[in-house]
Amino acid sequence: MKEEIVIAGFGGQGVLSMGKILAYAGLMDNLEVTWMPSYGPEQRGGTANVTVILSDSPISSPVLDTYDTAVVLNQQSLDKFEPKVKPGGTLIYDPSGIHRLPERTDIRVVPVDAMEAAIELKNSKTYNMILLGALLKCRPIVEIDAVLRGLKKTLPERHHHLLPLNEQALRKGMELA
Repeated sequence: MKEEIVIAGFGGQGVLSMGKILAYAGLMDNLEVTWMPSYGPEQRGGTANVTVILSDSPISSPVLDTYDTAVVLNQQSLDKFEPKVKPGGTLIYDPSGIHRLPERTDIRVVPVDAMEAAIELKNSKTYNMILLGALLKCRPIVEIDAVLRGLKKTLPERHHHLLPLNEQALRKGMELA
């Protein structure tokens, strides 16, 4: 098993955090893992993406031209990464802020209204966890329990009281996908 994933959007949407949590979950499930972030000098508002590879055998390189799965959170990312999803792969996107829908017919396209769901949960910071839940539903590459342990490892202890809300967001994303 080898899954090559890109997660892309604007800085501040939790793109890098989502990738880091996924990478930690892979480690918790005893997988080989790479996590390679890419972002501009802007802290928030600039484009950001992260490549995560999870495999049950050694990974030769973290650099990829194509992906099994893309999770895109804005139009720029959709335009850039839709063509890079391998035929038969999966594209997960949030339609809020997207003005041109995905056009490919040789991949699985999954719209997830994560922004609306985050508003429903009354916490915009659950946005990325909703999308991560959708990813886990479409591509069950790690166990949700490993994701929760990875989240606990990446979240500062002062925020551990938010773990139940994040679990709720993960499960909401799984429902939506």
